[in-house]
Amino acid sequence: MHLNPYGEYAVVLAASLANDWPATRSEIVARTREVGMTMEFPEAPHDHSRVRAVIDEWLTVVDAAEPERRARLLNEQMAAAAAYPRLTDHDGEGWHLHYREGESLPDVLRSVISVGTALHLTTRGMHRLSRCAAGQSAGDPCSAVVVDITRNGRQRYCSVRCANRDAVRRHRSRIKHGR
Repeated sequence: MHLNPYGEYAVVLAASLANDWPATRSEIVARTREVGMTMEFPEAPHDHSRVRAVIDEWLTVVDAAEPERRARLLNEQMAAAAAYPRLTDHDGEGWHLHYREGESLPDVLRSVISVGTALHLTTRGMHRLSRCAAGQSAGDPCSAVVVDITRNGRQRYCSVRCANRDAVRRHRSRIKHGR
């Protein structure tokens, strides 16, 4: 199944920004390039802090426990988006989606991330976005965002490292309690 890149890749971009916040605006733009966004973003004052606000707002969707709340928050974010999607075939690249060119980096990312998250959740499942399950453990909790793009829809950890550390913790707990 081919999913629109503004679905999966937009959510992966948002998680990347949330999990490892870039120090500069240029690093944010570099991340957009890594996921295949090619549009130019005119520089505007406070782009860096405004993108941080977009990501913080998106994290409320990640942290919403019920699908209804998640959908309501996402609908609010999409309604606030100023950069609308449109089909384009510039430079003979083939038809694809772009968000209004000439818009600021934060406005485009708000649109791309909110619409992409909506596509991801509605095509893959409302449960496919969460925090790392290792964050629920005592010790060294992890709060990284997990974008579940697995085939079976059961990804709970942000990395193999967190999954292994949590498994070791559970194993040691069972031994300690004689189970």
